Amino acid sequence: MTPPSTAFRCAAESLLRDEPVVGSATHVRTWLLLEHTGPWGSTALLDARLPEGLGAELRRRAREHRAKILLVRRFDAKPDGHGLRVFAAHAHPTRPRLESGTVADARDVLDLDLGALRAGGSSGLAPYDGSLFCVCTNGRHDACCAERGRPVAKALSQAHPDETWEISHVGGDRFAANMVVLPHGLYYGRLDPQSAISVAGSHLAGELDLDHLRGRSSHPMPVQAAEHHLRRELGVTRMADVALVDRSSNGDTTTATFDVAGATYAVRVHAIHDPAGPALLTCKASRESPVPRFELVWLRRSS
Repeated sequence: MTPPSTAFRCAAESLLRDEPVVGSATHVRTWLLLEHTGPWGSTALLDARLPEGLGAELRRRAREHRAKILLVRRFDAKPDGHGLRVFAAHAHPTRPRLESGTVADARDVLDLDLGALRAGGSSGLAPYDGSLFCVCTNGRHDACCAERGRPVAKALSQAHPDETWEISHVGGDRFAANMVVLPHGLYYGRLDPQSAISVAGSHLAGELDLDHLRGRSSHPMPVQAAEHHLRRELGVTRMADVALVDRSSNGDTTTATFDVAGATYAVRVHAIHDPAGPALLTCKASRESPVPRFELVWLRRSS
C-alpha cells in the first residue's frame, strides 16, 4: 500500500474511526524507570546515550522478568536533584507497591532485583509512598506522543510537580495523549491538559475516570474490558471497590468474575476485529493491522 503522508496522525485517525480505548493497556506488572534527561531517540534504551551495553542488557532483563524498563525525566528536562532517580513498581491488582532511590551511575540499576520485586519482595530500593503520573511524550517514537503528550505533561507538572514525569514509551500511540499511573498500573488515553488534571485529581481521591481509562495493566486485556463494562453498568468508580476473583478463556471469549462490595458478578466479553477493517496503528506504520475490540456478551450477578 502507499505509505502514509507526513500529515498522517494515528491518534486523529483512531478518533475518526471511533475506536474504543477500553481493554488496551499493556499487560505488565513489573516496572523499572530510570531518569535520563538527554535525548531518548525512537527506541530509548538503545538510542539514548546510556553507558555502553546498558540499554541492551536492560532490554534483556525486561524480557526475562516480563517487565517494562523505561526512561523518565521531568518536563523541564532538568536533573531531579543529585544522582539519577530510579523507580521500581509492582502493579499488583490489590497491593501495588512503589520503590524509589537514586544511583550515581546508570549502570548501578543492574544491581536491582526485578525478580524479587515481581515475586512480592523488594528490588533493593526504598519504599515510596505516593503515585507517579507518567506521560508518554517521545516524539521520536511517534509524533502523536509529543504533539499531544507534551501539553499534558506541562499542565500536570504545574499542578502536580512531584508526581509528574515524562516517560519514553507506554504503548498505544494512537490513544495519545497517554498516561500511566504507577504503582497501580492504570493506563489513561486521549487526554488533554484539562482532562489530565481531572484524572489526576480523581486518582488522588481514590477514583477512576472511566471516560479515559484504557485499563489496568495488572490484568490481561479482555479482563480490563470486562471490568470496565461492569463498572459502567454499576456506576462504580472507586478503585478499591472492584476485585478480580477468577477468569477463564475459551478462544476469543473470556469470562471474568469480580467481587463488588461482597456481591459477585460474572462478565463475558468477546474479542473481535473492527469490522471496518485493518488500519495504520502508529504514525510510522508501513502496513495496516487489525484493530482489536472487546464486545460485551453478558453481565450477570451470581451471588
